[in-house]
Amino acid sequence: QVQLVESGGGLVQPGGSLRLSCAASGFTFSSYVMHWYRQAPGKERELVAQISRTGSTNYADSAKGRFTISRDNAKNTVSLQMNSLKPEDTAVYYCHVRLPWTIPLDNWGQGTQVTVSN
Repeated sequence: QVQLVESGGGLVQPGGSLRLSCAASGFTFSSYVMHWYRQAPGKERELVAQISRTGSTNYADSAKGRFTISRDNAKNTVSLQMNSLKPEDTAVYYCHVRLPWTIPLDNWGQGTQVTVSN
């Protein structure tokens, strides 16, 4: 079955960096767009970054210039390098893929907590 397993979250001071990783299985990873979302307490889940099959990327305005999404199709992993972190980046970060044969179409990992605080 489809599995998305995130890792790399933690507590970091403002201005610091973290690298999140998502290990994917159960589908042909190289064929699908991958996403990172986040959800802060009391807020809706929001798209942070996406990467196409060939490596084209898009970012939320809040992430531009600070975050970098990448993928390794040989290892079935997608990563999110986060630099210059701010307290408002505090959230649970989720890996996501939409697959046409699954119900629901949207597949999510369990999430990894990122806390930016002194």
